[in-house]
Amino acid sequence: MERRYDIVTPKEITEGAATDAYFERTEEILEAEDVNPHVVADVGEEMDMPHVFVGLKDVAHLLEGQDVDLYALPEGALFERAPAMRIEGEYLEFGRYETAILGFICKASAVASATARVKAVAGDDPVVSFGTRREHPSTAAMIERSAHIGGADGVSNVAGGRAVGLEATGTMPHALVICMRDQTRAWKAYDEHVDGSYPRIMLCDTYDDEKKESVAAADALGDALDSVRLDTTGSRRGDFREIVEEVRWELDIRGYDDVGIFVSGGIGVDEVLELRDVADGFGVGGSIASVPPVDFSLDIVEVEGELAGKRGEKSGRKAVRALSTDTDEEIFAVGGDGDEDEYGDYVQILDGGEIVHDFSLEDARDRVLSNLDVVREAVEAED
Repeated sequence: MERRYDIVTPKEITEGAATDAYFERTEEILEAEDVNPHVVADVGEEMDMPHVFVGLKDVAHLLEGQDVDLYALPEGALFERAPAMRIEGEYLEFGRYETAILGFICKASAVASATARVKAVAGDDPVVSFGTRREHPSTAAMIERSAHIGGADGVSNVAGGRAVGLEATGTMPHALVICMRDQTRAWKAYDEHVDGSYPRIMLCDTYDDEKKESVAAADALGDALDSVRLDTTGSRRGDFREIVEEVRWELDIRGYDDVGIFVSGGIGVDEVLELRDVADGFGVGGSIASVPPVDFSLDIVEVEGELAGKRGEKSGRKAVRALSTDTDEEIFAVGGDGDEDEYGDYVQILDGGEIVHDFSLEDARDRVLSNLDVVREAVEAED
């Protein structure tokens, strides 16, 4: 039967079917040869700037029930060149899951890292994730969870947010204004019908000049107006900073100095750096949701207690000190059971396939926010 949507099911992922074919062939060969060594595998990637580790929760549930031990940096930890996870167990217990393991963490960590870079330079100004429309809808929960951990102050996807315990937020689309054929009518209707707990952020660039619409929105809603939103596309807005400055001037001179300016449309780190002193909030889409994945790899570094790293990989079990505002990242070899440096900042996630770690969304987010200075310094040095 043809599938309604081209989506791999959770059952297929859990059963290990969401794998590359050569892992199935490897499994077949090893079983035929009666070879199934106890191995230690690192999962990591060397990066040029701090990245946020996310996706561990899904990996834990994927390997739950398999006779393996899993150690990892906690979600929200910063890393550059350190392996983020260590897996120990017989190879056939987890080998076929390598594809899904990497898939769970590669894009999630990339989204969280991109969000952290934006939030680091935005400072106290709110950042809202608008990017799920740029990606397959089946990934919406992963995107919104990763963005929230990375520091986003709000998410826009209803189902994506709900799946991970977040309430979606947002403003209004151009479609509302166009369907009503009148900006003022649309603004007033929004104010009348939308729950009062949501901020009144009115889109002000549909038909007329941004400053003209912004003033009109302020006149129409008065004290009810929280912010105006400028979403002018890059192909038409010219000098966006100048437009924001003009809107700010026109609002202030009329006494609307308490009305904020929320900007969206092609916003990324560079745009936030340019606008952060004149804008009051940022809707960020493709620059966090559509970033290239972190190129994690899973590499066996020890077999039956013997060093076994492939060319280009450091052999043996390692422990890691995560990067933070207080410490530099550190990677060191460990000597075996009982070594006081056996784990560093690794926490045990699985013990013989049993989950022994609690995953807190807010703890992961706090971990990122508490170390944003590290990210900010890296971004501004790169800029």
